[in-house]
Amino acid sequence: MDIVLALLGLLVSAPFLAACMVAIRSGSKGPAIFRQTRVGLDERPFECLKLRTMYIGTADLPTHQVNRDAVTPLGKWLRRLKLDELPQLWNVLKGEMSFVGPRPCLPSQTALVLARRERGLAAIRPGITGVSQVAGIDMSDPQKLAENDAKYLGNMSLAHDIRLIWITFVGGGRGDHVAS
Repeated sequence: MDIVLALLGLLVSAPFLAACMVAIRSGSKGPAIFRQTRVGLDERPFECLKLRTMYIGTADLPTHQVNRDAVTPLGKWLRRLKLDELPQLWNVLKGEMSFVGPRPCLPSQTALVLARRERGLAAIRPGITGVSQVAGIDMSDPQKLAENDAKYLGNMSLAHDIRLIWITFVGGGRGDHVAS
């Protein structure tokens, strides 16, 4: 189901995605697509795609550790509307991500990787959205994040996934925030 929905999502959003990419390129130097190594299924690394919302040269850190002034003016808008996540549909299509699951972290976030491993979360694909994102829990507290993400394991169902996707789509949850 992830693959079919991702393919449909990419086809439907392609013109809008292309317009966003042109706007990103005209607003700041660098590529429109941001690529970053993240931790995936079974803790295997994969290249996560997003629309670039920060200036080139921003440190490769978890979002909650990046200064707010690193975000471009257009990036603020893209992040607020969660449009920066659209390229992750390609990651879903490739089988690296799912629509719902724990948000993929950086390999350098070792405390979070360990906390998720201890709770069996390495055995599921990371998601574009998830219970912690909808709850507004960012990645600054690895134990709290892993504990909340683990709740998903006990409630995994198509109905629950649809509910989480809908809540995300209508603007629920705040996800990861840049530092002040």
